[in-house]
Amino acid sequence: MFSYMAKTQGKERGNAREQIKLAARRLFAIRGIDGVSVREIVEAAEQKNHGSLAYYFGTKEALVRELVADGAKLIDIRRNDFLDRLEAVGGPKRVRDVVEALVYPSIGLSGKTGSGETEEEEDTYLRFIAMLAMNHRALFMDALEKRWNSGYLRALDHLRRLMPEMPAAAKNQRFVFMGGYLSAVLSMREAALTDATRAHPTWASTDMLPHFVQTLTAMLEAPLEKGLFAGARAKAANPRAIVGSIGMILD
Repeated sequence: MFSYMAKTQGKERGNAREQIKLAARRLFAIRGIDGVSVREIVEAAEQKNHGSLAYYFGTKEALVRELVADGAKLIDIRRNDFLDRLEAVGGPKRVRDVVEALVYPSIGLSGKTGSGETEEEEDTYLRFIAMLAMNHRALFMDALEKRWNSGYLRALDHLRRLMPEMPAAAKNQRFVFMGGYLSAVLSMREAALTDATRAHPTWASTDMLPHFVQTLTAMLEAPLEKGLFAGARAKAANPRAIVGSIGMILD
């Protein structure tokens, strides 16, 4: 009896912890971390004990850090696996191959795919980190612990090799554009697929992601206009400053 009760209580504690994380991520994605109180998180998680967040995480900031790491780890593992498979057969051989390695590991985090995605991990993570990185850069960077971006850095190395000839500063500037495009489009897609109030044919289309990959590839492969970066005086961005779980650029 004691063993059964201990297991049951442990499961309940685990569920409560996850409920708090899911509720917090949803609220943070919509309103940002500054716009959400600890009390609101606890109430949204349907926890009767108002001290439950402090019990499981200590502080709201500690909760934010854990949420960042959860998704970043998963995306980084998936992106590295994607690149491992490409390299095992002599690739990547095209810019598009690398772009796919950046895009596809960043979606379907809950294990579900398509317009029926409903789990909060998938529904809110991309918007959560996009808002956090814009408004609390130092916290976001610190939460990554200088880790969980190895797959992204590998992708950048391949892109430098595969992109058309141009100054390093120009390539790095395009990586900044790429990060903004990745973050914005995938966050918009995430928001649309969770909106049950109306249909979203563009975002739910099976052509959406391949088309997005195509347009991102075209941006990276576009010839550099004559006169830009003349004399190579433009300072190249620090590649180690180009980090983030979905390509969020912090330059």
